[in-house]
Amino acid sequence: MTINFSKIPTPCYLIEEELLRNNLRLIQSVKEQAGVDIILAFKGFSMWKAFPIVREYILGAAASGAFEAKLAAEEMKTLAHTYSPAFQHSDFNVVMENSSHITFNSLSQLELFLPVVKDFSRKISIGIRVNPEFSEVETELYNPCAPGTRLGILADQLGDELPDGVEGFHFHTLCESSANDLEKTLAAFEARFGKYLNKIKWVNMGGGHLMTRKGYDAEKLIRILKDFRKRWNDIEVILEPGSAFAWETGVLVSSVVDIVESKGIKTAILNISFTAHMPDCLEMPYKPRIRNAYHEPVEGKPTYRMGGNSCLAGDFIGFWSFENDLKPGDQIIFEDMIHYTIVKSSMFNGVPHPSIGIWCENGEFKQLRVFEYIDYKNRMA
Repeated sequence: MTINFSKIPTPCYLIEEELLRNNLRLIQSVKEQAGVDIILAFKGFSMWKAFPIVREYILGAAASGAFEAKLAAEEMKTLAHTYSPAFQHSDFNVVMENSSHITFNSLSQLELFLPVVKDFSRKISIGIRVNPEFSEVETELYNPCAPGTRLGILADQLGDELPDGVEGFHFHTLCESSANDLEKTLAAFEARFGKYLNKIKWVNMGGGHLMTRKGYDAEKLIRILKDFRKRWNDIEVILEPGSAFAWETGVLVSSVVDIVESKGIKTAILNISFTAHMPDCLEMPYKPRIRNAYHEPVEGKPTYRMGGNSCLAGDFIGFWSFENDLKPGDQIIFEDMIHYTIVKSSMFNGVPHPSIGIWCENGEFKQLRVFEYIDYKNRMA
């Protein structure tokens, strides 16, 4: 669908309903063919005004604490599968009230909260996060199996019998990964934890299954999941991707505010910030794609570094080439900026936060949220 970007105020995170529905249909198809449960991880995509669309295809939600669990109940209309590296007594009642499953990161957390969960008025399924000690995630910042990780219980920390009350295992070792990566992870997981799998009810294989990426072998994923369930007596399997739901479903529309030049480097200063609005570009790091720009510099064409509008010296990414010189007011459209980008964004430096909008299937633009001064002020209180 062609978007009329002249109708889009900048800056704006813009999601396309048609693209979101395409992803949801694929995810629903994998879920049904593999006979597993696939739920939405809010840490990757929590644009709750889009949840009515999501609920047409997928009903479950994965939460990382009390706030996300409450959002699951209120806006996804479901109890959450909730995991946190460390729960606190101060908000654990909220977690229980809004969760069907709770996964603990350590045996000490399990021991601390098990009596509380058992005394709760409703049955809650208890799991523990385990560490298969295998991950092919290359960026250490995103590798949960790196030596000394704080995430998950090692096989040699478990005894011959499962701890009391545990009904499920949870592992999360993938990050924008392939079906082949899951296959290798499962081999490590079963080698280390296979002796327990006939004693539990479910396995949560976490997120990072980027099944909506072009070239992802979804048929192989389905085979892997079906074979795993067959090996382990039709055990319940749960996947909780985040990025896959919103992968390439929308953009961040920004505008050039000024062009500055220093030592032969031209920088287009934008009305957004990389550190505040696209932090993964600096953390991962990766260079985002810009619509109608050359991803790498082209000799003889106007070439610019993109600069954010904050005081952080390193708030820039570069370089791209364009067909024509940039000037103030030109739109710069960053591709694939809906998953993780929005949930990680901040109001650092008081840089105005991008609005959030959706380009509907009927060709209309609907602005879902505009952030004002009071939003910044309230966050600083």
